[in-house]
Amino acid sequence: MPRFSSRVEQISISGIREVFESAGEDAINLGIGQPDFPTPEHASQAAIDAIEAGQVDGYTSNKGIPALREAIATKHERDNGFTVDPSNVIATAGGSEALHLALEAHVERGQEVIFPDPGFVSYEALTHLAGGTPKPIGLREDLTMDPAAVKEAITEDTAAFVVCSPANPTGAVQRKEDMREFARIADTHDVLCLTDEVYEQIVFEGDHYSPMQFAETDSVVLVNACSKTYSMTGWRLGWVTASHERIERMLRVHQYAQACASAPAQYAGEAALTGPQRVVDQMVEAFEERRDILLDGLDDIGLETPTPKGAFYAMPKVPDGWVEEVIDRDVIVVPGEAFGERGSGHARISYATNQEMIKEALERMAEATRVVQ
Repeated sequence: MPRFSSRVEQISISGIREVFESAGEDAINLGIGQPDFPTPEHASQAAIDAIEAGQVDGYTSNKGIPALREAIATKHERDNGFTVDPSNVIATAGGSEALHLALEAHVERGQEVIFPDPGFVSYEALTHLAGGTPKPIGLREDLTMDPAAVKEAITEDTAAFVVCSPANPTGAVQRKEDMREFARIADTHDVLCLTDEVYEQIVFEGDHYSPMQFAETDSVVLVNACSKTYSMTGWRLGWVTASHERIERMLRVHQYAQACASAPAQYAGEAALTGPQRVVDQMVEAFEERRDILLDGLDDIGLETPTPKGAFYAMPKVPDGWVEEVIDRDVIVVPGEAFGERGSGHARISYATNQEMIKEALERMAEATRVVQ
């Protein structure tokens, strides 16, 4: 029997997916990061119009249709205060492919990639697939990543470090001075700062800042997507932007792994980015209300939970056996260790579902807590 590559043998099926796939049909799913809102109507209609006009029957440019890349550039100028050349954007199959392109293009075999622990499950797996060495680092008490810890972790073998704000799985939002310092570290230490900004619009307290706002060299690669902001997870549309030299290297990976992002999704994404943004505000308002219900309920149960300032996740400290007891009661949550060793003793709870479901889940969590305490 032919052997498998050592790279693929170093990764396993995501703990999130394992829990999700094991859920019963009637389970309350607080385990997956998927908004329960419909895609904005004007975005869906743009895809329908493009299909009916015969605009999606063939490949698009590898980088994506010009109108989408121009919309992404306009979005960054409007929301983030920096200029992006549309030619330096690649439309990808979600933020996940964008992360993959960035690591494949910048990590040599054996080089280190620093990322938060607990952190998004893809960072470690994609580092392995790129032949790199994962180097997770712990977080502050408020679950943000400390620039000083990143700086201390850098060695001559470091290729990149990953910043995620607002963060999955913690909901933490990095401060402006942190993002400025991350950019400075990348500039002065000749390492790549890979900034994952997929949740950038979902902020309840403070503001979102990007290291790209402060970088003085081309040391930052930015990943974003329509998935969370516009409730378009199934459309699989993200993007990566960076300097011309970095985009051209990532394009070499993209053209063979994917060729181009889905054409209908690109037309929908353009419409989402250029159309009315009030729908985003309404989703964020709903997420904040849900967050507060969840936090109040967890506090009543007696579970210590840092207040998430963005995204739609909370990460309470939980007793041994708590996750299993909750799942036995048909409420799906993800054990913290799925996001790294330092996630042990916690659980990730997604509140991207309606208030009634959250309230019912809290009642079942209270029952589970009484059993294990």
